[in-house]
Amino acid sequence: MSAKNSAFVFIKPHANNAETQKVVADTLTAKGITIVREGEFTGEEIDRDMLIDQHYYAIASKATILKPSQIPVPEKKFEDSFGLTWADAQETGRAFNALEACKLLGVDAAGLDGLWNGCKKVKFGGGFYCGELLREGKESIFVFNAFFMSMRSKFVAPGTSIHYYVVEFEPEFLSWSDFRGKVLGPTDPKAAPSDSLRGKLFAEWQQYGLEFEPNVGDNCVHASASPFEGLAERMNWLKVAAEDDSFGAAAIAKGISAETLKSWSVDPQVKGKSVFDQLEDSDAAECLETMVSLAN
Repeated sequence: MSAKNSAFVFIKPHANNAETQKVVADTLTAKGITIVREGEFTGEEIDRDMLIDQHYYAIASKATILKPSQIPVPEKKFEDSFGLTWADAQETGRAFNALEACKLLGVDAAGLDGLWNGCKKVKFGGGFYCGELLREGKESIFVFNAFFMSMRSKFVAPGTSIHYYVVEFEPEFLSWSDFRGKVLGPTDPKAAPSDSLRGKLFAEWQQYGLEFEPNVGDNCVHASASPFEGLAERMNWLKVAAEDDSFGAAAIAKGISAETLKSWSVDPQVKGKSVFDQLEDSDAAECLETMVSLAN
C-alpha cells in the first residue's frame, strides 16, 4: 500500500444541520472513506481566530489580514487605472483593506458589497482586486477585495457553524480526482453526479432542510483539493503541527522542512505558479514527489 490520502472536509454554514451531517457521514463511509476525526466550529470561533481568513488566505489577506502598506500593489497599474500614484493614495489616507473600509463607512458586509458592485475596479492578479469607492462630499477611497467580506459573513454570523471531518482513503481504491469529482461532486452542484454529496444535496435540498437551492457559491460541502491542501487546512483549523500529521511527517521525512510547509500553507507562488494549483488532484505519493521537486 502507498501513502494514504488524507483530506479535510466541512459542511458549509448554510447547509450544516443534523440531516446533512448524516448524509455526508453515510456517503463517505459507503465509499470506503474512513472518518478519523470530526467536530464543529461556531461562527464566533471562526471570526475570533480568523479561521476562514486563513483558509482563503490568497483572497482574504488583502481584505482583512494585511494593511494596505503590506499589500504588493503593482504601482504602475494602479496609477494607470486610477490617475494617482499608489504612494499618494497611501499618504493621503485613501487606501483601506475591506475590514477597515467597513468601519470607516459604517457599513456591514452586505453594505460594502453593494458599494463594491457599482464601483470602478481593477484586477491586479488572481483573487486580487482594487476598487475605487465614491463618497458623497468626500474624496473616494481605494479598497482591496471588498467582495470577501460577504463571503466571510456567511461563516462568522452568530448562530452559524461548520461541521468538519478529517478523512483517509487508500489511493489504490479511490483516487483524489475521483474523491473530488465523484464523491464530493464538481463546484457547480447542477453538474454533480446524482450519487455525489453535492448532487444529492442539490436534488433534495428541501428534504435536507436547506433554505434555498444550492449553487456554485453555496454548494454545501468543501473538501481539500490535494493531500497538501488537506495538511494546510488541518494546520489552520485544527492547529496540528506538521510533524504531528501523517502527511506532514511524510513530507518532512522527504527533506521538506516544517518551515517550508508552513510558508506553503498560504499558497504562495513557487516557480511562477500557485503551490495549491501545482498539487491539485494528485494522490499522496505523487503529491510528495512534486513537493520535493518544488522544494529543490
